[in-house]
Amino acid sequence: MTPPKKTTTGQRIGYVRVSSADQNDARQLEGVELEKIFTDKASGKDTNRPQLQAMLGHVRDGDHLYVHSMDRLSRSLVDLQHVVESLTRKGVTVQFMKEKLTFQKPSSEDKSHEAMYSMLMLQLLGAVGQFERALIKERQREGIAIAKTKGVYKGRKPSLDAQAIVTLKEMATSGVAKVDIAQALGISRASVYEYLKA
Repeated sequence: MTPPKKTTTGQRIGYVRVSSADQNDARQLEGVELEKIFTDKASGKDTNRPQLQAMLGHVRDGDHLYVHSMDRLSRSLVDLQHVVESLTRKGVTVQFMKEKLTFQKPSSEDKSHEAMYSMLMLQLLGAVGQFERALIKERQREGIAIAKTKGVYKGRKPSLDAQAIVTLKEMATSGVAKVDIAQALGISRASVYEYLKA
């Protein structure tokens, strides 16, 4: 992928969202030169994310915001449209790398139908993504329901027994790195955090 050309005014800002501590955020905007990056490790179900709110408060007229894909900014079509419209109204250019879509405040030379077409594409692609996620959830629910009727579904079993959980907590207290605890006990790093929170 060819890195986008530098803009002449404003900052080049990146926004990254990963849904868990285990997901790698380094590749989302790989190859894009950025002056500042905001990273959330949270669900995209709403806009109540600390780094998203910090980014929205930081950007100024002339800035260029890079996001890997639309679902990284929001999984809700209404929120996605609202965020993009509020950014472009401020004079911020928003670029989605995966979809190869750019949104910006229309200048006086821009034809209004071009701005309308861009927003239509945003709505269309956002709606498709939202629909796909709804279908996946529905299939999961149906699969669980069928498994329950056959007596097959037992729910998720805990990965560690009570003694292993005690060991995990003792290791954490003594300063062992979370990644080393995860490796020693054969679980994910995210599971280590979940056990420590419980």
